[in-house]
Amino acid sequence: MLAGRPGATGTRSEGVPTRRAVRVTAWLRDRFWLPVGAITLATGLLLLDRLFAWPPHEDETLVFFVSRQSLPDVLDTVADRGGAPLHFLLAHAALQVDESLTAVRALSALFATASIPVIAALAARLADRRVAVLAALLAAASWMLVYHGVYGRMYGLFLFTSALSSLLLLRALERQDARRWAAWGAATFSMLATQPYGALVLAAQAVWVAAVRIGRPFPLRRGILAFAAVVLLAIPLWRTYSHLASRFDVGVGEESGSELGSPLEVLHFLWDVLEDFTAGWDAVAIPAGLVALLGLVVLARRRWEAGLFAAAVVIVPAVALLLPRAASDLSLETRHLIFVLPFFATTLAAGLLELHRRLPRAGLLLLAAAVIGLVAAQVAWGWSKSPWLYAGEPDERETGRAEAAAYLASTGLADDVLFGYEPTYLDAWREGAPFGRVFVPRADAGLALQALREAEPLGRAVWVLDATDELDQSRRRLTIPENSPGAGFEARAFGPFLIIRTRAPVETTEAFLRETIRVERMGQEMEIGDAWRNLSTAETALEALDRS
Repeated sequence: MLAGRPGATGTRSEGVPTRRAVRVTAWLRDRFWLPVGAITLATGLLLLDRLFAWPPHEDETLVFFVSRQSLPDVLDTVADRGGAPLHFLLAHAALQVDESLTAVRALSALFATASIPVIAALAARLADRRVAVLAALLAAASWMLVYHGVYGRMYGLFLFTSALSSLLLLRALERQDARRWAAWGAATFSMLATQPYGALVLAAQAVWVAAVRIGRPFPLRRGILAFAAVVLLAIPLWRTYSHLASRFDVGVGEESGSELGSPLEVLHFLWDVLEDFTAGWDAVAIPAGLVALLGLVVLARRRWEAGLFAAAVVIVPAVALLLPRAASDLSLETRHLIFVLPFFATTLAAGLLELHRRLPRAGLLLLAAAVIGLVAAQVAWGWSKSPWLYAGEPDERETGRAEAAAYLASTGLADDVLFGYEPTYLDAWREGAPFGRVFVPRADAGLALQALREAEPLGRAVWVLDATDELDQSRRRLTIPENSPGAGFEARAFGPFLIIRTRAPVETTEAFLRETIRVERMGQEMEIGDAWRNLSTAETALEALDRS
């Protein structure tokens, strides 16, 4: 049976210690949990250190300001926006203890760190303990885990709940008792309440269980009941996510109007995911992909059910991406497939150990060199993608951000209308700025209109242009010209940040949108990366306003 205990391969079952002191000693001597514990501890310490080094991100600012509301307002906002509720609820609870962005990020660090032993336990059941230790190391070094272990959104939680759901599914199939199926149901519902893409995990699990049952019949009455219970309990989530889908058509790639129905685009996207799991250079990604494929073949030969599970977690989402057609320019990001990481790390580790087995003369030295080289490449890739996460924010930008926040804090008014959830607003709020109640979402025209209409009559409008958010990320600027869209605006530059504000209240929604169009057109001329999307949102909202 696939769902055997993690220690089933190459371990002894007799002589299990009964006293606590003996168990502690045994754990310290354990060649599985001791290295997994060391990897987990090292990951946790790294993420804890990076919580304070990485500058705030706009999406984190959104989570912070939404989650610091009263609980009923948090639920109303999440239902209105169509977001996943569990992370916002946890963030709300964390902010009751410490009202800071660090509290929101600590959730990501906690769940990303907790994912390591879960990934190890899952890999041990899919393969064996040697593979599991190596899989835990490769997952921990991945940019995908490190980045989302600091990024104050739901992806660390999504990785944890998805891996836990898969692990508990194997445990439930092992004994088929009600308690284990209930545990799987709780973990799976939590996964669905964390991210709508959890539905892909659930679909992959269902396809895998059905396929295994064809090859090896076993009772599944309790499993079907647990699955039905999860689906029924998640009905409110399906409604929320359908609302989200109605606002955002999801596409693959960076080109506007890309079609998910294109197999080449789906394959390209899956390759991007592999690169973010390992490293985005062909000299690393291609060998790693081939070794992972070898590991999948080995896994399928030795434990066909395990190989089928690893394949289903990739194939089912890929097929799902082929079904709808996208008409939007919103891109599907590699982070949405973070649930594949435990399975990819397992097959990659299995492939490396299989090469070691087939090349016995090379010995441990070659295996160690391969692992060290791969981990180093993973770190280097993370550093190239998110240099400030690893090395910290440049001093010039940090100084400019502090000066911009101080300026907004000293000159802001309670009725200021803030465009976007710029991190500078969060910095200014911490410095005592009286605003923070009227935000205009910049990625959705419908929500922007709703926010503006509810806040009328409107106060002064505020925008922030960030020169480090350039179309060409290879030449981020640390200064920005003090340009102004016209006489009705005041503009102040601080390092790479340009604060633009209307001199008088804009009063109406139409006036705000027209002024936003002027600002964002100037932003396009200055090559600000988000200006094109902000301009599109304002123009779309204005067209909808004119039609109403």
